[in-house]
Amino acid sequence: MNIFQSFGNAIQYLAEGVARFFDKNDYPEIGVQPFSGDYYSEVNFKQIEK
Repeated sequence: MNIFQSFGNAIQYLAEGVARFFDKNDYPEIGVQPFSGDYYSEVNFKQIEK
């Protein structure tokens, strides 16, 4: 195996990984559900900002 074929195989391996990373088939058909619950009310956010 020469160096050009090894380099080509490495590029193909990385490209397949990137393609899998950005593939949209990993999400469920119903999609992302927004948060519709109540927030934790015992936290004083004004104290946290200081």
